[in-house]
Amino acid sequence: MGLDITVMITDWSWLGEVPERERLLRLRDAWYADESGLWDYDAPVVKGDWEWPTGPNGAHFAVYEFLHTLGSYKPHFWATHYWERVRDHADPLLRTGLDTFLLGLIWGGMDGESGETDRDFFSEDPEVSYGLLVARSPDSVRELAATWEGVRPRLGGLREAFTVYSAVPDGRGGDFDAFALLLTEWGRILTEAARRGWGVVGLSE
Repeated sequence: MGLDITVMITDWSWLGEVPERERLLRLRDAWYADESGLWDYDAPVVKGDWEWPTGPNGAHFAVYEFLHTLGSYKPHFWATHYWERVRDHADPLLRTGLDTFLLGLIWGGMDGESGETDRDFFSEDPEVSYGLLVARSPDSVRELAATWEGVRPRLGGLREAFTVYSAVPDGRGGDFDAFALLLTEWGRILTEAARRGWGVVGLSE
């Protein structure tokens, strides 16, 4: 998984002002804008926090900077990989909640089935939607945020099972604290987007 991922929350109604084929381009253009985007932004990046653009688009999107991923998709991939090894040993309520949570964001499921996404809001044309890894509408964001609130207080109960069962065949096991932190950061993203009535987008770069 040599991908990078940039996760944003964004105003769905602002994107909806243009046709489907132009929505992802509108978001990218705002992100890369010379004077009001984030690509050449001079302010220091604060990990574990939001970056808000300046200029007219500043009210329509923000980028979340994960604490320990360096923008790489690999930690997200490994989180789901470890979950697959641990889930059968998790409390049933926690297993159901985390299945829903991860399927809605970064997991393809045990049989490669993908959770429902909202990619068609942008376009079903792969040339137009290239690089779109995550797309969640405001409605699905609210549902996932509610799922997270149910999962969050139970997450610590997974530590023992995670420590015992997360190891891959070469003996390398996952770090529960890193796993829990990554999920907590996704929860923070969803909570903020839900508070604003916005959607969530993850782009590869």
